Amino acid sequence: MRAVVQRVAEAAVTVDGETVGAIEGPGLCVLVGVTHEDTPEKAAQLARKLWSVRLFDGGTPDDRSGELSCSDLNAPLLVISQFTLYGDARKGRRPTWNAAAPGPLAEPLVDAVVAELRALGAKVETGRFGADMKVSLVNDGPFTVLLEL
Repeated sequence: MRAVVQRVAEAAVTVDGETVGAIEGPGLCVLVGVTHEDTPEKAAQLARKLWSVRLFDGGTPDDRSGELSCSDLNAPLLVISQFTLYGDARKGRRPTWNAAAPGPLAEPLVDAVVAELRALGAKVETGRFGADMKVSLVNDGPFTVLLEL
């Protein structure tokens, strides 16, 4: 699994002009990609990492030892499925999507990430799997990291 994680002041996802998920920060906007070998165990591991990874400022600028996680702040997450994270454009001018898992495999695993986050106590909003989504956000920092399991 891959996740592009952005620390945000706010984020929202709309489908056909309707807001289907939105958070007010500080929080994380997380784009999740699934590949063929991913499992429910990896989904749970990703959720635990997202809930505990220390991406928020704490302490003073000179002392980064006080950095905080979503669990420390009870910060919300907006989780959005993104098969294009497994796009490969190394050859030619068109990316291939062969490494991305098909919907019947990917959707339950993205749902498992969300379910595990909620079980950990997180407030989680989501996009709509397979829909043409419009994502808007205010990146705080900007601060973006890639997690890969």
